[in-house]
Amino acid sequence: MNTELIGVIAMYAVTILLAIPLGKYIAKVYLGEPTRTDRIYDPLDRMMYRFSGIRPEKEMTWKQHLVALLTINLVWFLFSMLILMNMGWLPLNPDGNPSMSADLAFNTTVSFVSNTNLQHYSGETGVSYLGQIILMLFQFISAGAGMAACAAVFNAMRERTTEKLGNFYFYFVRSCTRILLPLSIVVAVILLFNGSPMTFKGKDSFISLQGDTVHVSRGPAAAMIAIKQLGTNGGGFFGANSAQPLENPNYLTNMVENISIILIPIAMVFALGHILRRKRLALVIFGVMTVGFLLFAIPAIYLEMKGNPAIGHLGPLQQAGSMEGKEVRFGPAASAYWGITTTVTSNGSVNAMHDSLTPLTGMFAMWGMMINSFYGGVGVGFLNFYIFIIIAVFISGLMVGRTPEFLGKKIEAREMKIATIIALLHTFLILSFAALASYLYAHDPKTYAGWLNNPGFHGFSEMLYEYTSSSANNGSGFEGLGDGVPYWNITCGIVMLLSRFLPIIGPLAIAGILAKKKYIPESAGTLKTDTGTFGIMTFAVIIIVAALSFFPALALGPIAEYFSMR
Repeated sequence: MNTELIGVIAMYAVTILLAIPLGKYIAKVYLGEPTRTDRIYDPLDRMMYRFSGIRPEKEMTWKQHLVALLTINLVWFLFSMLILMNMGWLPLNPDGNPSMSADLAFNTTVSFVSNTNLQHYSGETGVSYLGQIILMLFQFISAGAGMAACAAVFNAMRERTTEKLGNFYFYFVRSCTRILLPLSIVVAVILLFNGSPMTFKGKDSFISLQGDTVHVSRGPAAAMIAIKQLGTNGGGFFGANSAQPLENPNYLTNMVENISIILIPIAMVFALGHILRRKRLALVIFGVMTVGFLLFAIPAIYLEMKGNPAIGHLGPLQQAGSMEGKEVRFGPAASAYWGITTTVTSNGSVNAMHDSLTPLTGMFAMWGMMINSFYGGVGVGFLNFYIFIIIAVFISGLMVGRTPEFLGKKIEAREMKIATIIALLHTFLILSFAALASYLYAHDPKTYAGWLNNPGFHGFSEMLYEYTSSSANNGSGFEGLGDGVPYWNITCGIVMLLSRFLPIIGPLAIAGILAKKKYIPESAGTLKTDTGTFGIMTFAVIIIVAALSFFPALALGPIAEYFSMR
C-alpha cells in the first residue's frame, strides 16, 4: 500500500517539475520569442504557411479567430465522415474491418473533432489502420485548436487596448509543431521500447498454454497513444484503452501516460504567468485548480484502497483494495489517481473500468467533469476557468462597492451575460439530456432494455455519466451502458458539438470585448486578483455555480447507491 502511494505522489511531483519549464517554453512559443528549437521547427512552419497560403504576421480580431477555428473543424469534419464511412474498401485495412454506419461515423467524427474521443466502437474491430491514422491526426488538430484559442485569450488579457489578438494559424501551427509533436515523439518512443506496437501488419496469432489459437490485434498504436494523452484526447487504439497491455504495458508506461494527461494543462497556467508577467496570478489560479483536484483525488484513492463495501459485507478480506475492473499491474491507488486526472481534464482515457469504481469514487470522477475547470483540457481548461474568474470579479466588485475590473478592464453587463450563459450551458446540457434518457427508459423499459446492464441507482449513474462525459468533452464512460445505438450516437454528438464550441466562443468573445476597452492602470481602489482571498472567492463561485448544481442528480445516482450498500 505504501509503495502504491509513493508511486502516486511521484507521478504528481514529476508532473509539476516538468510543467514549470514547459510553461516558460510555451510562453516563448506564443510570444514569438527565440528558442533553441527554432532551427528545427522554423523550416517546418514556413513550409506549412507557404503550402496553406497563411500569413502568420497578419493579426486577427476575436471574430476572425473564431471563423478560422470553425473553418478548420468543418473541413476536417467532412473529410473524416468520408473516410470512416468508406474505410472498408480503402487501403491500410489488413484485418478487413467494415466501414462505419452514418450515425456511428457522425458520433465518432464529432467526438474526435471536439477533443472528446467518446468511442462507441472497439478499435480492434471497428476501425481500419487508415481510420486510426485519421483519428490520430484529429487528436493533434483538436488539441492544437484549443491551445490556439487559449493563446488568443492570453494575448487579449495583456495590459493594453487593442482589437488584434495575434494570428490563429500562427498559434495553431506552433501548438502542433513545437509543443504537441515533440512531446508526442518522446512519449511514443518510451511506449515503443516498452512493448506498445507500431506496425502496419495485421493481427498476429499464437498458441496459448491451453492449446488455443489466439489472434492479437496490433497496429500503429504507440503514436496514437502518445497524442491521446498529451492532447487530453483520450481515444484509445484498442477497445479497453490504457487498461490494455499493448497500450499500457507496465508501471513505467502507466506513469508516463498519467503524467502526460495533466502536463500541458498545468503548463498552460504557468505560461499565462510568463505571458502576462503576472506570476502571482498564475500561482493563484494553479492553487485553486490544485485544491479542487486534490479534494477529488485524495478521497478517491482512499476509497479504492479501502475496498468495496458490498464485497466487505460478504466476508472476504480486501487487503489489495477494490480490485474489480482494475489491473493488478497498477493497483487501486494508481487506478483511482488516473480516474481523477482523466476526468478533471477532458482526457477520458482509462487504465481501469470506471463502471466498477466504488460509488463515491465514481461520483468524484463525474463531479470533476461537471466542474470541468480543475486543470481541464489543453487550452480549453483555462477558458472554462476564465469564465469563473469573470463571474468572481463581478460578484466581488459588487460586494465591496467597486466597479468590477479585471487586469485593467471594466467588466460590464455584456460580458456577464456571456459568462453566465456559458457557465449554465454545461449544467443544462447534462441534466436535460440525462432527464430525457431517464424518461424514455422509465416509460418504456422493454424497448430500451438494452441500454442498461445495471438498472436502479447505478443505471441512472451510467446515463448521467455518458452525458457528463460528452458535455465535458471527456470521452470516458460507465461501460455498462449500451451506447452503440442511434439514439446515443446522435444525442451525444449534439451535446459534444455544443459543449465544445460554445465554451470556446464565449471566453474568446469576452476576451476580445475586454481587449478593446480602455486600459485603466491599477490604483489603491483596484480589486486585487492575484491574492489568496480572490482565489477563495473564485473557488466558492465554482462550487456554487458548477458543483452544487449537480448535487440533486448525484444524490439520485452514486450517493443513493453508496447508502444502499451500507
